[in-house]
Amino acid sequence: MFMKNMISPAASLMLALCTTASAQELRPEDINNAPIASAQSERPSKGSPRPDPSIIRLQVLLDRAGSSPGVIDGYDGANVTKAVKAFEAMQGLPVDGTPDQDVLARLSDDAASVGSHVVSDEDARDLVDSIPEDYSMQAKMDRLEYTSVAEKLSERFHMDIDLLRALNPGSSFAVGDTVSVVLPGSTKEGSVERIEVRKRAGQVLAYAGGGSLLTAYPATIGSDETPSPSGVHEVKGVARMPPYVYNPTVNFQQGDNSERLTLPPGPNNPVGSVWIDLTQPTYGIHGTPEPSLIGKAGSHGCVRLTNWDAEELAAMVKPGVAVEFVE
Repeated sequence: MFMKNMISPAASLMLALCTTASAQELRPEDINNAPIASAQSERPSKGSPRPDPSIIRLQVLLDRAGSSPGVIDGYDGANVTKAVKAFEAMQGLPVDGTPDQDVLARLSDDAASVGSHVVSDEDARDLVDSIPEDYSMQAKMDRLEYTSVAEKLSERFHMDIDLLRALNPGSSFAVGDTVSVVLPGSTKEGSVERIEVRKRAGQVLAYAGGGSLLTAYPATIGSDETPSPSGVHEVKGVARMPPYVYNPTVNFQQGDNSERLTLPPGPNNPVGSVWIDLTQPTYGIHGTPEPSLIGKAGSHGCVRLTNWDAEELAAMVKPGVAVEFVE
């Protein structure tokens, strides 16, 4: 276990919650009132009985600070540690991934971490019943949209869909319903001058002019079978809501599909809602239909981010921006 100033990683975050809530309940006030400093010795990881309010609050604060934890789910893990390290680098603090008192003091704010949202007609518009796994079936669809209001809201508010449901037990997310959602940061603005793709760490760092770290994102970067490129490349352009061309002779084999297929656009497209094209042919930085898997499963050589992180980065780059792949 990492230690810093005699405070454990978890000691910086969590306090045994003295509430009457059961292990299955998760209330907005549990999160909004959760202390960011505590005396517990371990932070809960995926598989714990319920998401931890203090971890949710930490993830929200990191998101607001421009150091993305990826999906806000209330569980500790590599993406949280990477986000803390990036925040430390932004602040000129020693980089060890430990959310100690110095980190927490600079992260802390008084704004609520959870608020309410009224489900609108727009939230329920342009949904599809389901999306088949097979690409040949996807190619027959008009759009690869969200399959539910809950899925659409979970992405809008940077949440794991299970966390959204845990905060709203029994909700059908019908138009007019008031639901609880986390309140992440607003979209980062600025001009990215250089991108660093850290393959081993599974992270994308975006630098502003002068070399200052502007934003950081957890990423899925290649795999043993289909590794990502090395060296320095450039941004060639940005395509929003792109179609996806599946070519098994160039990319990979999906199921029994041996023919070239064009899959329609949409957030559940294999490259998500945006594609940042690189000068290295067939490679790009893009979104994903499965944000909860970012940093936890291999990609087919490209750099995969959550849709919201990819969209934020795409708005800050222009053709010619250097993209360096490092180990």
